[in-house]
Amino acid sequence: MSWEEERRELIRRQELAAAGGGAERIARQHAGGRLTVRERIAALVDPGSFHEIGELAGTVRYNGAGGIESYAPTNCVMGRALIDGRPVVVSGDDFTVRGGSADATIWEKNKYPERMANELRLPIVRLIEGSGGGGSVRTIETTGRANLPGGLATDSGYNLMAANLATVPVVALGLGSVAGLGAARLAAAHYSLMVKDISAMFVAGPPVVRHVGEDLDKQALGGHEIQTRAGAVDDAVESEAEAFERTRRFLSYLPDSTFELAPRGAQADDPRRREEALFTIVPRDTRKTYRMRAIVEAVVDTGSFLEIGRNFGRSMITGLARLDGWPVAVMASDPRFHAGAWTAESCQKIVRFVDMAETFHLPMVYLADCPGFLVGSEAERTGTIRHGVRAMSAINQSSVPWCSVIIRNAFGVAGGAHRPVGRYSVRYAWLSGRWGSLPLEGGVEAAYRAEIDAAPDRAAKIAEIEAKLNRLRSPFRTAEAFWVEEMIDPRATRPLLCEFANLAAKLRRPGQVAFGMRP
Repeated sequence: MSWEEERRELIRRQELAAAGGGAERIARQHAGGRLTVRERIAALVDPGSFHEIGELAGTVRYNGAGGIESYAPTNCVMGRALIDGRPVVVSGDDFTVRGGSADATIWEKNKYPERMANELRLPIVRLIEGSGGGGSVRTIETTGRANLPGGLATDSGYNLMAANLATVPVVALGLGSVAGLGAARLAAAHYSLMVKDISAMFVAGPPVVRHVGEDLDKQALGGHEIQTRAGAVDDAVESEAEAFERTRRFLSYLPDSTFELAPRGAQADDPRRREEALFTIVPRDTRKTYRMRAIVEAVVDTGSFLEIGRNFGRSMITGLARLDGWPVAVMASDPRFHAGAWTAESCQKIVRFVDMAETFHLPMVYLADCPGFLVGSEAERTGTIRHGVRAMSAINQSSVPWCSVIIRNAFGVAGGAHRPVGRYSVRYAWLSGRWGSLPLEGGVEAAYRAEIDAAPDRAAKIAEIEAKLNRLRSPFRTAEAFWVEEMIDPRATRPLLCEFANLAAKLRRPGQVAFGMRP
């Protein structure tokens, strides 16, 4: 006796599942410039490596003879695959099946990839479009009842998503309109991306928002410019293909889980390389700015810097890079925005980034040029000091090896938070370094008010006091007291950072951290 009849039935059901929502809806997906979920998975992972799980799950209606009368697959496609030879979990929304809404969702299947990634300790990539299994008012009619959010029947598995942030790398790609639970799944990631002019993300879409008095289209409400500037999503790319390439690159810097260590990459760049341009890149005139990203690119392995969150908290640059092949986390002040001062947004960015480095045991390099916290009414309205204290706490609670390089300014409380206190860290200062309790500009008038007011020439007196203080605050005087460990020629920065990375590599220890990254 053979099982040929069952084999043919299996093939038939697999073909029905592969058809998704049908030819018409697939054509509509393509017309909108978007791939189908299985096309996306094929473009993301190593060729032929996707092993789909739960392919046959769906809603089936049978006729009187027991044959299939209608078949609607669930709108979650998931399984295991390889990316650059490393195993990963992939979960994708099939927008051709009821737009990814709850009507076509089997909750256990949606949660399965999250649990699989957590317990197998594998990175997970979410390809999100629609509500991600979220609600629809139509569900009331199809089920005959209203779902209770947070009830057992509609458990979204958010606890698993939160657990994964502390355990495995999570990448989320918003590849269309993403709302409700889908938006939460997009935000709950270590790295999130949207596709420009195609993706949009919102708590609730334009039809719902219209009822509260705002008539906006998708891009105006939650397009990539809105969400990347708000910090809800890290970055936006030009195409789905670029989103998949960024995913592969991001994962290359990280281990499979916190219980492992990130692999060393190719050692293709001379660790002793000295960049002559660094010697003159910082202008003597402190009112003039310079390009911090050029410094970052010059000191890390050539072409290795992957910036994360460029449009949010713009006075701080964050990203992943390599030093002599070793993956590291990089923070750098950007003096072109608020002179590098810590704003409420940049402090939030610091907390999230330091937490990610801590989660995955990545050594931290901080190229600092911080004149302190942003001051003024905007700083007070946005609660900068509270966010600043959180950022300082994240830095001081971190345990990863830390190296800071003071490029120019280090003033005030925020300027002093360029490294964790109470434990060993490596610190260098460029010849352009300058520091103190607060910058002389503005501070002189407050500290020497009586002398200035009594002087016949106010401006001349201020200039005289500033000249005297500038002589006294020479960084060499600080070095004499061993308050700064090493003053260095800027051209020595890369060799010293590569030395740090090689020393830090010996200190890396895998394992669950005391606290994981929060979105």
